[in-house]
Amino acid sequence: MKYENRNGKAYYLYEGKTKTGKPRYFFSAKDSSDKGMPVDEIPEGYEVYEKPENAQVFLRKKRPRLLTELEERFVEKQLNEQHPAGHYITDCNDEYLTIYESARSSMYEFEEDVSSFDCENQLNNILGKLKNELNVAVGIPSRQNPYGGHYSAVLRFYLCDRKARAFTAERYCFRGAIDDWIHIDGPDRFQSLVTKYVKHLGTDRFYELPYL
Repeated sequence: MKYENRNGKAYYLYEGKTKTGKPRYFFSAKDSSDKGMPVDEIPEGYEVYEKPENAQVFLRKKRPRLLTELEERFVEKQLNEQHPAGHYITDCNDEYLTIYESARSSMYEFEEDVSSFDCENQLNNILGKLKNELNVAVGIPSRQNPYGGHYSAVLRFYLCDRKARAFTAERYCFRGAIDDWIHIDGPDRFQSLVTKYVKHLGTDRFYELPYL
């Protein structure tokens, strides 16, 4: 079975054995027939999972879906309406819906900021060097997604009450003394929290939350 991740990189599914003889499934981007047999279909009870941070592909046991597809699509709609395609991606895991920001976003914003400057050739040279360094650091994106590469979790919504469908909102604090999630709002309705905070992504105001 072949699977292409968001950057267009191909992975192939194999079945190996654990030390106790149980089946062990894994994806590989290269020929791994020395470690297992190729598999044509996803085994029953399993699902493909693409790690949001780096698009690495895994096969894992299916987990119960606690957030609805409507809730996930609502977040994606808000992101698509307010931000360039590929700038942000979402991931649903257990009680959390997490939004990830591309490491390349600041580079493209910088290009837009300086596009009206003089000395165009000098600026293009500087940007070219920076892009080359960034390509090495976070990987070259696909043509379909100009951001691609590495993503970092920045905002998430936690389902704290399944019956009432109440959520809290948290943002990641990158200060060295914290480097953890901090509560910014809720419990409240999912759509209210998403509408309220997605618009702040990519702005200085986002890092002032919840003190606005």
